[in-house]
Amino acid sequence: MGHLPVMGEWFALPLIEEAGSKEIGDKVFNEIFHPIAVRLVEHCDAVFRIGGPSAGADEMVKVGKLKSKIIFLNKEEIPSAL
Repeated sequence: MGHLPVMGEWFALPLIEEAGSKEIGDKVFNEIFHPIAVRLVEHCDAVFRIGGPSAGADEMVKVGKLKSKIIFLNKEEIPSAL
C-alpha cells in the first residue's frame, strides 16, 4: 500500500541478545523489549493492530491512543500512501 511498516521487535531483539538476555521475560528482556516499542510509536504516524490476542499489541494501541496516533484495526481502513 506504499507505507513503511516497523515493529519494535525488529529493533529490540538484536539489542536484547547483545545485552545478554537468556529468555523472554528475564530482567534484560523486560528492560529493553517493550520500552523500545513504546518509544518507536512516537516516530510513527499510526498504529495498525493485527492478529489475535496479544497483551503487547494491545499496549501499543493504548500507547498510540495516548500519543494521539491514528489507530487502524483492519487493512481496509488504511489509505494508500500514494
